[in-house]
Amino acid sequence: MNAIDAIERSMGPAALVVMRLGGLFIYAPLLSMAAIPMRAKGLLVLVGGVGAWAVLDARGVPFPNVSIADPWALVPLGAAEIAIGAMIGFVASLPIFAMQTGGMVMGQQMGLGFGRFYNPAVDTESDVLEQLLTFLAIALFLSMGGLDAILLAVLRSFEYVNAGVFVAEGGGIDLVVGTLLAATELGLRVALPLLGVVFLETVAMGFVSKTVPQLNVLSFGFPVRIIIGLIMVLAGLEVIMLVSENFIHDVLDNLYDWAGPGRTIGGGV
Repeated sequence: MNAIDAIERSMGPAALVVMRLGGLFIYAPLLSMAAIPMRAKGLLVLVGGVGAWAVLDARGVPFPNVSIADPWALVPLGAAEIAIGAMIGFVASLPIFAMQTGGMVMGQQMGLGFGRFYNPAVDTESDVLEQLLTFLAIALFLSMGGLDAILLAVLRSFEYVNAGVFVAEGGGIDLVVGTLLAATELGLRVALPLLGVVFLETVAMGFVSKTVPQLNVLSFGFPVRIIIGLIMVLAGLEVIMLVSENFIHDVLDNLYDWAGPGRTIGGGV
């Protein structure tokens, strides 16, 4: 009977680790894509969470004394764990969202918004330029080891963010809001040069329509705008990659600082 009780007591902390790791799969880049089957995600979360709990328990990481046989005590702690994992995944995905926003704004101004199509990889509609910048940001995220970083951040956070602690207690809301504002600014900064060129092209087409009334400005200006926009995107692609790489690096650093050494969030358990 003692062995059964010990197993039940260990299943509670293991379930908390599984829930925090599962929360990461809600928003994290690549891990949250609809192209990955739900069964594969669930199996990965279950196996990875149980294995991570064994390592954390061997290192002496404290966990709440909760049993899986007591769901009323496990549910609020599990909700906090899912919130922490989802917050880490959401913050890590903001650089991709920033590039996607910049591509969407540029595509709309270039007239590519008329050619939007469904992308099953992200389960949404997008145009060509939006997909280009999104996949570029994902490639940079992977090349910088971002996927490994967020997985390790979730597991390492148990040493500094105690299990079952509500995320707002450690400044998580400030981290999300600050990163979200920075991501919005980055998306607009990426699109701003093209917006300026498109504005000048619109003014020039206005003068052309006044000086040459016989010219159909709509049919003539539409391909000109696309050509100029593509030239601007190709010319600034290296700069876009640089600012995106810097932002990804800053986001991963902010996640490390939020749940880093010396910042134990929540009291003892």
